[in-house]
Amino acid sequence: MASTSRPDVLALPRVQCPNHPDACLVEDYRAGDMICPECGLVVGDRVIDVGSEWRTFSNEKALKDPSRVGDAQNPLLNGGDLTTMISKGTGAASFDEFGNSKYQNRRTMSSSDRAMLNAFKEISTMADRINLPRNIVDRTNNLFKQVYEQKSLKGRANDAIASACLYIACRQEGVPRTFKEICAVSRISKKEIGRCFKLILKALETSVDLITTGDFMSRFCSNLGLPKQVQMAATFIARKAVELDLVPGRSPISVAAAAIYMASQASAEKKTQKEIGDIAGVADVTIRQSYRLIYPRAAELFPPDFKFDTPVDKLPQL
Repeated sequence: MASTSRPDVLALPRVQCPNHPDACLVEDYRAGDMICPECGLVVGDRVIDVGSEWRTFSNEKALKDPSRVGDAQNPLLNGGDLTTMISKGTGAASFDEFGNSKYQNRRTMSSSDRAMLNAFKEISTMADRINLPRNIVDRTNNLFKQVYEQKSLKGRANDAIASACLYIACRQEGVPRTFKEICAVSRISKKEIGRCFKLILKALETSVDLITTGDFMSRFCSNLGLPKQVQMAATFIARKAVELDLVPGRSPISVAAAAIYMASQASAEKKTQKEIGDIAGVADVTIRQSYRLIYPRAAELFPPDFKFDTPVDKLPQL
């Protein structure tokens, strides 16, 4: 039993171990117990935690100040997400004798907030599928909110707007993705995403940097399992081909695919056009057309320190 000492009437009661009165008791917040560190005796149980109910959302808030119990605030929603939504009950205690739900939401979410919330979930799902970081998701959400509040794309599906916003955010953050990559993780056609992309740029009066062959090279080579030497050679080939104006009017993606094909054929790690096309999202014939443009000057395109496994004159002519 715990003994309580009362030196005077005004002093608060002091809980102590009967065997070790001078020991500093340890409080187990999870179990609500006061434990003596000397002998392990549980001196008091069901101790009430009188501290504040703080929760910190360090991953979602830049500020260090903790928040009270509840979900993290979403500044993108009109109400700041400071609402409590009661889910539908399933047990008998959730309904009255007439079958009506006992617990109802006093304030339902507005249609605009509901639409934005659904779009944010779709954006997050698409970003997870292609392993995009959180800063891209945040930029996409902000872009979608601006477009939605302007009502400049009325009549367009929210999923199409969200997909186009994700494409723009990737371009603005310096990690561009192709239209086909965005199409693969969404339910929208490439043509519709392209239309929304142009309309959003016009509505928000913003712009994106032009994509280059170097934006995709490291990712394509990594997905193909090519070594660093081949990646550097492909990057050099693509950059040199653009400088020499060998591929006028060609997409940077098709030029990058052709450069990877040429570099891989000259090395020991040879890849077929189909393997490269599947990763880059371009057809075999597109790779061949770009390859034919750069093949006549192949000797000038390779870096000086490249170690050839196949000489330039033995490269496939297609």
